[in-house]
Amino acid sequence: MKKCLSLLSVILLISMTGVNAQGDREELFNGKNLRGWEVLNGNAPYDVEDGMIIGTSVTKSPNTFLATKKEYTNFILEYDMKMDEGLNSGVQIRSHSNKEYNNGRVHGPQVECEDSKRAWAGGIYDEARKGWRYPLDYNPGAKDAFRKGEWNTFKVVAFDHHIMTWVNGVPASNLVEDDIETGFIALQVHSIGNNKELEGKKIRWKNIRLKEINERDFEEYKNMKAPEVSYLKNQLTEREEADGWKLLWDGKTTSGWRGAKLDHFPENGWSINDGILKVHASGGGESTNGGDIVTEKQYSDFILIVDFSITKGANSGIKYFVDTELNKGEGSSIGCEFQILDDEHHPDAKMGVNGNRTMASLYDLITANGYEYNTHLPREKYVNGYENWNRAMIVVNGKKVQHFLNGIKVVEYERDTQMWRALVAYSKYSKWPAFGEYEKGNILLQDHGNEVEFKNIKIKEISR
Repeated sequence: MKKCLSLLSVILLISMTGVNAQGDREELFNGKNLRGWEVLNGNAPYDVEDGMIIGTSVTKSPNTFLATKKEYTNFILEYDMKMDEGLNSGVQIRSHSNKEYNNGRVHGPQVECEDSKRAWAGGIYDEARKGWRYPLDYNPGAKDAFRKGEWNTFKVVAFDHHIMTWVNGVPASNLVEDDIETGFIALQVHSIGNNKELEGKKIRWKNIRLKEINERDFEEYKNMKAPEVSYLKNQLTEREEADGWKLLWDGKTTSGWRGAKLDHFPENGWSINDGILKVHASGGGESTNGGDIVTEKQYSDFILIVDFSITKGANSGIKYFVDTELNKGEGSSIGCEFQILDDEHHPDAKMGVNGNRTMASLYDLITANGYEYNTHLPREKYVNGYENWNRAMIVVNGKKVQHFLNGIKVVEYERDTQMWRALVAYSKYSKWPAFGEYEKGNILLQDHGNEVEFKNIKIKEISR
């Protein structure tokens, strides 16, 4: 009798744990109804049919979200997803809807799902807030993982600062965020505007399951194979340190920097506060207030990352191969420039030739245009709005140079060629001998009289 009671106790224990029988895994969708979920923002309908949640596209509706009432921080989320042709969708994680933020608009990280030729399914987009955090141009090998018109299995691991994704078992995104957030999971039916051709098309989800995890659970994911992209504020990850990255600015002091025309850091015009390096507004003049600042060290081959935030109408730049001895007079020091500009409101955007003074362009020489390198992009470059952060990346490998804006290549050129010298000859740099052909130079942040902020300035030197 005692043995029977013991066996019965074990059976009851297993049945009571239910969803936890596979390591505390929780079925977010019970396959029968939408208990535990709520619709936010739009009016696209969500229905339950044959063990699936089905979202249907409708015209004249903003993005609609079916969100869990429960919130999560550290977890493994898995789900199967199938989408009709031509749609765009995604699954929100760690997301929010607060009246204080844009009248309750859903915002936060989203795992992208799309069947476009851009092929960014599995990338990470920060909905209604930070923009693209991990477009799959960071990991082009994952672009073929998504199967158009079929069921696709997504896996998401979120732990502390890390957000990682897989599509059909293929590592897709490997993001390190500055903030650790707690928020809901939500299924998106994207707005289609007035597009009648997409009206009535459907998105399907099933097998939506989540397991909350701790640090020990996360251990097996630390060596995730997708390239890591980190937004930690003025801090390197273990992987970055092992890969040879160095902070070019420590986030606290002026160490390693000086005025471009000084032997010390400017006494005014720049400030450091809460890990942000700010050049102050002073009427829009070029290097007339605190002046440009440069690295004390010179660099030749490198990958440089700088996060920046502009104010309305702002102008600034990141220069490299700078020779501070070239221009001792008025104006900025001379070097190749990754342009930072409010293209909409600053007049310089309409000057130069064919837009070669716009955001992320090689100033006065080559126009930034992502279409040149990915014809499937829906726009020529991705620029986040005022007072949001953008990421500049400059890659110099020998004579070859590339500009990236928010993960997308927008400029590529080769120095010391006939074409290069022809470009220089028809630019404002024609009077400077051997412009851009120096073996090494300083890196410069420009004071152009407008308020611009910088952080996360880091560099990896490339050895040849």
